[in-house]
Amino acid sequence: MRRKAFAAIGAVAAVTLSGCGFTGIYDIPLPGGADLGDHPYTVKVQFRDVLDLIPQAGVKINEVPVGRVESIGLAPDGWTAEVSVLVNGDVELPSNALANLRQSSLLGEKYVELSPPPDGKAQERLADGMLIPVERTNRNVEVEEVLGALSMLLNGGGVEQLNTITKELNAATEGRAPDLRNLLHNANDLVASLDAQSSNITRALDGLNRLSSTLNGQRDQIAGALDNLGPGLKVLEEQRGQLVTMLQALNDLSGVATDTVNKSQEDLVANLKALQPTLQKLGEAGNDLPKALELLLTFPFSDAAVDGVKGDYFNLYAKIDLNLNEVLANLGRSRQNPLQDILPGNLGLTGGQNGVDPNAPPLLPLPTSTPIGTGQGAPTGGQAPAPQQTGIGGIFDVLSGGAG
Repeated sequence: MRRKAFAAIGAVAAVTLSGCGFTGIYDIPLPGGADLGDHPYTVKVQFRDVLDLIPQAGVKINEVPVGRVESIGLAPDGWTAEVSVLVNGDVELPSNALANLRQSSLLGEKYVELSPPPDGKAQERLADGMLIPVERTNRNVEVEEVLGALSMLLNGGGVEQLNTITKELNAATEGRAPDLRNLLHNANDLVASLDAQSSNITRALDGLNRLSSTLNGQRDQIAGALDNLGPGLKVLEEQRGQLVTMLQALNDLSGVATDTVNKSQEDLVANLKALQPTLQKLGEAGNDLPKALELLLTFPFSDAAVDGVKGDYFNLYAKIDLNLNEVLANLGRSRQNPLQDILPGNLGLTGGQNGVDPNAPPLLPLPTSTPIGTGQGAPTGGQAPAPQQTGIGGIFDVLSGGAG
């Protein structure tokens, strides 16, 4: 009877477990697990390596259990692991939350830790079915990895070579303490100088970056220039002899010019000093000189006369004073008198001067002309003398180059 009772109980337990979809020991929740509440939600987390993480492992936030691992499988890309975790519905996390695979103690169990992003830029709430990609996941270093690396270092690494390295360093530095001290001092000065010039170095690097960007933007133009540079170099190579001859001629010319300047140094300095008053007056003229030149090019019509033009032509009324006395007086006052070699000096019109000399005698009034012809009579039996012309008639004869 007792065997039949145990068999009946086992059969009922088997039917009950099979009806609930029991797939193994991982379906049994661990004791002391997190409280999922009435409305938990599922989040998928991708890891490059889940190590020995198992289903029903804990999910924590700040070391507080908030869920458990439901299943572990392969991600659609075929390279990463995808872990489905069940989280309490009252836990609020942003959609850009992070996930790390941690270990409770040195030899403790693995669990998944969820946390908000460190920059504090939270987005919408993490909801059911969302994915935390592999870019926002990480894992801690395993104890086995640390021990393995330490074993490689001690057994087949560089520890056994430390003795050789130490001996070689001693042999290289023995008796060179002053040199090493100077080397360290120079290195310190170099580092200090570089630190003092850090802003300039940064500015130079920024300028180099801008130059590189500009060159990159003009890459097609540079390529075209380099392509067209070949024919130009070929022409220069063909004209190499002419270029050498030109440079030799320039060398000779520079020698002659240097010799000329050296020999005419005093005259050149004197000429420059003589130009100084002229240049000084031109500088004092300032803006008046260009304005005067503008007026000179439009003489006798100024720029203001353009406003008075009503048609396609100008009318000019000129009053010219041809008083011979004034003309001759002006010629006599000029520096280069054209009458100097023509008129007799007693007329007072042959002097060449800039302005009127206060010590000069006054200009003589022009004498009235006598009638051209014979005088009052000629002596009987003799030829009448040639009449002498004075005054305006005589001056006109002199200017015209003939006699009346």
